[in-house]
Amino acid sequence: MSFDNICFDFDSTLSKIEGIDELAKRAGMGEEMARLTDQAMNGELPLEAVYGHRLEMIKPDKQAIDWLADEYIREKVAGVETLFSELTALGKSVYIVSGGIRQAIWPMASLLNLPESHVFAVDIFFNEDGSYRDFDRESTLARAGGKAQVCKQLSQNGQRLAMVGDGKTDLESKQAGAFFIGFGGVVARPIVQEQADLFINESSLLAVLDYLR
Repeated sequence: MSFDNICFDFDSTLSKIEGIDELAKRAGMGEEMARLTDQAMNGELPLEAVYGHRLEMIKPDKQAIDWLADEYIREKVAGVETLFSELTALGKSVYIVSGGIRQAIWPMASLLNLPESHVFAVDIFFNEDGSYRDFDRESTLARAGGKAQVCKQLSQNGQRLAMVGDGKTDLESKQAGAFFIGFGGVVARPIVQEQADLFINESSLLAVLDYLR
């Protein structure tokens, strides 16, 4: 099977960490936040039930987001740079589709040579002093079904699309006709193993390359 557009989740897929959990640990509230994130990624809670609540608890300032951007790059999953280079050389259009924070994701996306228009994520807003103000409450990616909407947009005109991710929200891509590859190299979630069209349980992302050529 050949694909025109290939989408990747970010947290626990391209980078080994969950950004919101790392911000919570930095703010001294890691255990509670990890539990909420896990419930959302396992489909036990709808994303919109936890998204704003987590940010309001942490209130990450600009310095924290810059720190997270560095952590994402430091903890990138094995093979990610080679994979993106290979897919681009094959003429594939590659995208990041994430419920994570755009400002933290963008530096790694730039490192992977993605254009800014190929990064779908949630913006947050700061006050003039760099303190946290709010997040983009209109973003489809801050609520359940958002990834399906983005994938539907990217698969118009009969373009064939694949999605690679680790969580319940990534499974939504199937609603838009995407071929979903579950990646368990960081976290192997039972619901993803059961419902993915294909499940890869290797530590390197290069393991998905043969299925995306």
